[in-house]
Amino acid sequence: MPPLSHGPAGRSEGRAERPVAVNPFYGEADPTAGMTDAPPRHRLPDGPLAPMTAYQLVHDELMLDGNARLNLATFVTTWMEPQADVLLAECRDKNMIDKDEYPRTAELERRCVAMLADLWHAPDPRSAVGCSTTGSSEACMLAGMALKRRWAKRNADRYPARDARPNLVMGINVQVCWEKFCDYWEVEARQVPMEGDRFHLDPAAAAELCDENTIGVVGILGSTFDGSYEPVADLCAALDALQEKTGLDIPVHVDGASGGMVAPFLDPDLVWDFRLPRVASINTSGHKYGLVYPGVGWALWRDADALPEDLVFRVNYLGGDMPTFALNFSRPGAQVVAQYYSFLRLGREGYRAVQQASRDVARGLAERIEALGDFRLLTRGDELPVFAVTTAPDVRAYDVFDVSRRLREHGWLVPAYTFPAHRQDLAVLRVVCRNGFSADLAQLLLDDLERLLPQLRGQAHPQIRDRDEATPFHH
Repeated sequence: MPPLSHGPAGRSEGRAERPVAVNPFYGEADPTAGMTDAPPRHRLPDGPLAPMTAYQLVHDELMLDGNARLNLATFVTTWMEPQADVLLAECRDKNMIDKDEYPRTAELERRCVAMLADLWHAPDPRSAVGCSTTGSSEACMLAGMALKRRWAKRNADRYPARDARPNLVMGINVQVCWEKFCDYWEVEARQVPMEGDRFHLDPAAAAELCDENTIGVVGILGSTFDGSYEPVADLCAALDALQEKTGLDIPVHVDGASGGMVAPFLDPDLVWDFRLPRVASINTSGHKYGLVYPGVGWALWRDADALPEDLVFRVNYLGGDMPTFALNFSRPGAQVVAQYYSFLRLGREGYRAVQQASRDVARGLAERIEALGDFRLLTRGDELPVFAVTTAPDVRAYDVFDVSRRLREHGWLVPAYTFPAHRQDLAVLRVVCRNGFSADLAQLLLDDLERLLPQLRGQAHPQIRDRDEATPFHH
């Protein structure tokens, strides 16, 4: 029997003698394609394939991926209108860095920055400082670099001396990109732990961790753990009090990866953005609640003083002098075009309607799950359209990992995970409601859950004992 796959070791064994069925009607390789053996999987084939043959091989392999619309783990947009698909196809060959060659694409990027600056109440939106990125992770890295450089300039007499190691204060619930930033740029991460039913940063505790080496404090508008907003205004007030007491003037960066495109439309009276003088920078993910397919994020600074000029490179490239602030160089311009399309297509009222629909679905689904009696809600979807739920105290036969596993059998991807330090005893399911996850789909999820509950209740004990084998959580 031939092996199921050929790794690099097959290089010395000649052609792989593994049959492949490109056309299921024949049950073997399509004779008109002249191929009777499957191409190698871990080295380049010796020769080309017909385009339809190559397509079918890749297409068939991807059939085993999960259905993106049923993926309730991800915050990333999984549906756009056909017109957006056309624009993406028309612009997929445009390199965002080639601003001289694609000046209108560059202009659309500038317009998006100005629109976000206006949305987030920058002092002067027309002269806003910002850029597109590949996502919030890169945007956070850039914001962190700006915080560190500003701190280093203020402390040039002490840094890089040994006794002046910079630190960044944040809640332990931050997205992993902040831990990466601290590791890559040699910044000490000072994390406020969770405590009791408080699952995000506490302003007073954050202020207590600050000292003369603190480059900034990160506030999260929409925790990935439970969808809750951190109290950015209270955080700024605590840092104001710290400055009055000690003279330390510590800026705040708001990680609005998700909430930056939800709160302005659904919670307009919530003060979290550049209306707070202490907020130096904000990021968001265009490919989350900005309603664009993966590959675009945004970083904005309240003014030019918040972004040190020496971090901006001016590159003479293909005949043009281009300012650039990024961790990469070449990247597609299509997602920036798609972001502008979404801004133009929806406007404020359109975004409000879309995000309100997602919040309504989240609230309704959370209430229906709570009504089943087996679960306890930690959040209700009334900030981000996201909620976290755990099993009720009297449920002993199964746990959230069992629920996640059984839902996956029905095609639903619902992550189960434990909370970080100080609340590692708490295991939850998290449901992210996005554009495209309709009330009808929510009802189908609820129907499947209700059908599974009698079986789960009949278990003697939870089935998954090793939680490392449970559904992973990476968002």
